[in-house]
Amino acid sequence: MKTEIIFLGPPASGKGTQTDRLSTEFSLPHIDTGKLLRAEIEAGSEEGKIAKGFMSQGQLVPADLVSKIIIKKVMSDEARNGYILDGFPRSIEQADILEEALANAGKNNFDNRIVVKLVVDENMLLDRIINRRMCKNCNKIFSLKNYTSDICDECGGELYQRSDDNEETAKKRFDTYNEQTSPLSEYYAQKSLLKEVDGNTSPEAVYQNILNVLNN
Repeated sequence: MKTEIIFLGPPASGKGTQTDRLSTEFSLPHIDTGKLLRAEIEAGSEEGKIAKGFMSQGQLVPADLVSKIIIKKVMSDEARNGYILDGFPRSIEQADILEEALANAGKNNFDNRIVVKLVVDENMLLDRIINRRMCKNCNKIFSLKNYTSDICDECGGELYQRSDDNEETAKKRFDTYNEQTSPLSEYYAQKSLLKEVDGNTSPEAVYQNILNVLNN
């Protein structure tokens, strides 16, 4: 099975749900760009303040700032046996930075690497975002369509709606994704690393399809 896994997909495509499960099942660190950035914001760090200004507008955080945070994680002892990247890279510039860092560290073995792209209809994505709620304690994600409580069933934490989970910001995020992140499909396809997975089906069906591409 591939152990260096990069996930691509638009906002609310299910990357977090799938990568959390993969991380638990195969003991690979889940390097979640969004969670790392939100942690910096909550900590009130200088990096967090800069990131917040971009994220609140549905824009990408500057490549150099994100890259510094993510690459440190990829190069850590925690990731020595592999990793799952969720939300990075988000542009060709970030992808180039990552490739250079991996090459310099002697971790440019493409035999272990795969890029999984979740493909989901945009109307479905918007519906997911508007109805999405997250636990303040454990960050578990819920949908109002199938969960009506305001308390997390995992840890008992309070559920909340992220400030960027609204229609206006979501559409800006889609525009940003289509403009800056979508070109990564061709970037990784040219390296024979890209595998597309239909993300319109149930989470379980998506997970099984992901396992199929990781094992082939």
